[in-house]
Order: sequence, then C-alpha cells, then structure tokens
Amino acid sequence: MPTIVKSPTAQPNPRADRTEVSSRVTAILDDIRDRGDAAVREWSATFDHWTPENFLLSPADIDRIVASVPDQVIEDIRFVQSQVRGFAQRQLESMSEFEMETLPGVFLGQRHIPIGRVGAYVPGGRYPLTASAHMTIVTAKVAGVPSVAACTPPIRGEIPAATVAAMHLAGADEIYLLGGVQAVGALAAGTETIERVDLIAGPGNAYVAEAKRQLFGEIGIDLFAGPTEILVIADETADPFVVAVDLLSQAEHGPDSPAVLVTTSADLGARVVDHIDKLLVDMPTKDFAEPAWRNHGEVIIVDDLAEAYTVADARASEHVEVLTAEPREALTTMRNYGGLFLGEGTCVSYGDKVIGTNHVLPTRGAARYTGGLWVGKYLKTVTYSEVRNTDSSAHLGEVCGRAARVELFEGHARSGDVRAAKYTGAELPWSNALSAATR
Repeated sequence: MPTIVKSPTAQPNPRADRTEVSSRVTAILDDIRDRGDAAVREWSATFDHWTPENFLLSPADIDRIVASVPDQVIEDIRFVQSQVRGFAQRQLESMSEFEMETLPGVFLGQRHIPIGRVGAYVPGGRYPLTASAHMTIVTAKVAGVPSVAACTPPIRGEIPAATVAAMHLAGADEIYLLGGVQAVGALAAGTETIERVDLIAGPGNAYVAEAKRQLFGEIGIDLFAGPTEILVIADETADPFVVAVDLLSQAEHGPDSPAVLVTTSADLGARVVDHIDKLLVDMPTKDFAEPAWRNHGEVIIVDDLAEAYTVADARASEHVEVLTAEPREALTTMRNYGGLFLGEGTCVSYGDKVIGTNHVLPTRGAARYTGGLWVGKYLKTVTYSEVRNTDSSAHLGEVCGRAARVELFEGHARSGDVRAAKYTGAELPWSNALSAATR
C-alpha cells in the first residue's frame, strides 16, 4: 500500500481551468474569423505589444537574424536537429506502404500521404523554446510536409533570434513573429495574409491549448497538452541529489507542473525532499519551480518496484524517469507514459532538448490512450482497393447483397447485386428491367 510522504497542496482541475480561459479564447477566435488581419494585429498589440508592418519575416530578415546568433548556438542547433531528424527518419522507415492480393484479382493497399500544410507553434513568452522548433518543424519535414508555417511570439518586444534560427534551420517555409491565440487562430482560419493550415502542432500556454481544443475538427492538432509533468521511479540505488535535480528540472516549466517521486526507499525520499529545499533557495527559476513543488509535488513510498510501476501506470505521466538498479524492467512492465527515460545516464531534460525523441508528449493522463508527436502524425494513412477479376467481384457482390440486407441497407445490397448479375449473367432479384439494362 503506497504511503504518501508529501502530498500536493493544490489539486489540478482541468475543467475549472478551461472555463476560466474558454470564453476569452472563443471571443478571439471569432474575431479573427470575422475580421482577419485587423483582428490579429489588434490582439497582438494587446497581448504582446507587437505590431510590426508585417508579421511574416522576409528572407532578408531571416538571414540578418540568423547572422546575429553566436556560432556555438548555431552549431548546437544543427547537432540537436540532426538527432531529431535521424530518429524521425527511422520512425518513417518503420511505416510500410503495401499492396496485397486477398482473393484472385482483389488488391488492397495502404499509402502514407503527407499533410499538405502544417502550422508549427513554437512558444516564447518567458523563455525562447528553440527545442520546440526542432520537434515540430524537423519532424514535419521528414514526413514530407510540403508547406510548414511556423509562428513564435516576440519576447518582451524583442525578436527571439535563436528561435528564429532554429525555425529556419529546421526547414520552415514561412516564419511569423506572432504568438498566442492570435497566431493559432490565424493559422487555423486563414487571413488576408496568412494561408490556413490543415494541422497545428506544438505546445503552448493554457490559452494556446484551449484554442487548439476549440479548433480541433476544423483543423487537426497534434494532441491536447497541459502543464509539463515528471514522475521519477527510484529505488535505494538512486542518487537522491540527482533525483532532486531532475524533479526540479521539470518543475521550472511553470507553477502548475507536477513533480512526483515514487520510491521503494523512505530514506531516499526524505533525502530528496531535503535536497530540493536546499536547491530551491538560489535556483534562478525559483519563482516557477518553488510553487510547482509546493503545490503539485509528491513523494510516494511503495513496498516494491512492482507497486511503483502500478502507481506510475495509474498516473500515466508525460515523462517517467526510471532510476533503479535495472531500469529496463520498466520497458516490459509499464504501459502508460508519454516518454520513458531509463537509468541515471538519461534524463527528461535530454528528451526535452537534445537526444532526438520528440518532446511534445501527452499530459493529464492522456498517455493512457495516445503517444506523443511523431512523424506519423504528419501523415494520413489511407487505403485503396481494386477488383480486377470478375469472378471475385461477382462473389463479393453476392456476399455484399446478403450482408447489407441483414443491416437493412437495400442501396448497398443493390451495388453488390448489379456486379453479381453483370458478371454471372444472373437476373437481378429486384428489377427485370434493370437487369436487362446491365447487359
């Protein structure tokens, strides 16, 4: 039976949180649909104090901005994008197109068609999140998406040069300095100067997430995302200092980011809490990490690792880090997680920033039914069929007629009937006149 050593002081209430922002988001989206560019400009002025002559960066603008980024930053961006690209390419290679003959002359097939136009939202706000450019744009381009329009907001009125460089090097076809609901709404609805997209991918704040939720169906989205989550499974072999650092690495995302430790060692749990208290004193991102840990942090003591995996699966967390003597056991034991990070040599921050797996992952329990963003999200898997053999078509037609009438679908049945009659010379059961017309 799990023992709770530290409980969260605040319980997440996604429905209440959504209610607070839903009406505002609806109003903004409706305004953009009604007034296009004028509305986008006004909302950008309201939220970001940003009203350039053109939100779209020209090739000359991009060249100038990229040239201002230090060489080491550019080199690191290229390295990380090569990791993301390599993993996405391997994912693509794992997806097979095929054609099979199921009956004589009956051919069924599957194709993967890239989505025509994708919007990549790269959040900014407080931090320039260059990594989100890698995850959304590079992966789309590996999938073969012909047109990627990428948006990122200014940061305190300044152009986020490193982010623009990352978007450009990732292969974005258009780069807009535009953020928030106004960016998502413009991409989804289209305006006089921004062509609408078919799918929007990328993380964002509560307003961006709500905008994507409201727009889903009108366009595709990658997934519904909430605050970043980390759950660490640790046994007595784990280093409590490493555990503490890793928990805070995700808590700094925002004051509502859950950071949870599930451990078989009460001593380790106590030492982790002590380390966190000390680390928070002078942590530069304390204003986010401290309330996240205070309000949403947890330490849970379990009897054994089997119970730890059960607790973790029930949570279905975005990130699960396994710091145990045999971390790969989790691969065959666990089912529900966005991303799994095995062993002390690995950490969630690697997944967020450098290692190559995608960091756009399911939160708030969605890992029970979906994985994260991957190359397949940018592809439509479609099927086709062709019947070349008249005997096979006649047989299928006879079965179709009987099967459809069981469901009282007479029109469907007749589609099968006409082929059975045409290819066998039999009379149509429902019309002598039509039977003659088919000959």
